[in-house]
Amino acid sequence: MNNQNYIHRNAIVETGATIGESTRVWAFAHILPGARLGNDCNICDHVFIENDVLIGDRVTIKCGVQIWDGITIEDDVFIGPNVTFSNDKFPRSKQYPDQFATTLVRNGASIGAGAVILPGLIIAENAMVGAGAVVTKNVPPNAIVVGNPARVVGYTNSKDAIQDSANQSIQVTPTFTKEGADCRVSGVRLYNFPLIKDPRGSLSVGEFQKQIPFDAKRYFLVFDVPSKELRGEHAHHACHQFLICVHGSCAVVADDGKVRQEFVLDGPNLGVYLPPLTWGIQYKYSSDAVLLVFASHNYDAKDYIRDYNEFLNLVSS
Repeated sequence: MNNQNYIHRNAIVETGATIGESTRVWAFAHILPGARLGNDCNICDHVFIENDVLIGDRVTIKCGVQIWDGITIEDDVFIGPNVTFSNDKFPRSKQYPDQFATTLVRNGASIGAGAVILPGLIIAENAMVGAGAVVTKNVPPNAIVVGNPARVVGYTNSKDAIQDSANQSIQVTPTFTKEGADCRVSGVRLYNFPLIKDPRGSLSVGEFQKQIPFDAKRYFLVFDVPSKELRGEHAHHACHQFLICVHGSCAVVADDGKVRQEFVLDGPNLGVYLPPLTWGIQYKYSSDAVLLVFASHNYDAKDYIRDYNEFLNLVSS
């Protein structure tokens, strides 16, 4: 023990390991020489940390976790008891790859007890991995994943505020449909179009520059989407979009960098407008869902913002 950190007398911290200020390492933890741990971490009993490991500040690692070579854990991450990481897709006894797979757990993410994280994945900012989940592919920013294999079941919008990777407060609101809708994401609007029914069939209608607040130059349809899959996961510099689920249902997440909100589109007379610089995600597709999207611009790959951190930097500048 010294003035900067606490090492339990039954812990093993080998010479060459870096332990940050105010970090506490508890009984029977074992940290190898090349590991680097940041400040104010809490390393609980029976944690093993290998050499090629980088751990940020204010990280909590609960009992019974092994952090293998090639794993990086950024700031403010929580790792629950008995979480299992791996770094080799095809392990053999006494046979070692030239380089172990790299796994990255980004700022603010949480991993529940007993989860399994396969090699070479990214658990993105503020993601939440449920207890016992088996994560087989990258987890998007702010996503909640559960199950085996893990799938996105929601986004971290169950509290009044969460923290993004820049430690700025993001206000969030519950999922809603057309009943009592209150759009809080900047510029986003939920529209309820006329629905006209008669014995010959039903009709819903909207006009561009009125209900749909731009002239469309392009449309596309999204359908036959497995319910576990995500679409979107990007923003646009200049393009406006308008989404209508003309058959079945799906959920749309809109995020302006300060407020995140989820909308359920469950009728052909319900549409949501996403202005430029709005991060959009579509998921929870029903098996019969057909999503119609109108766009104000022709396709231009340069108009897409596909990295959430880049998006946050743009909207905060």
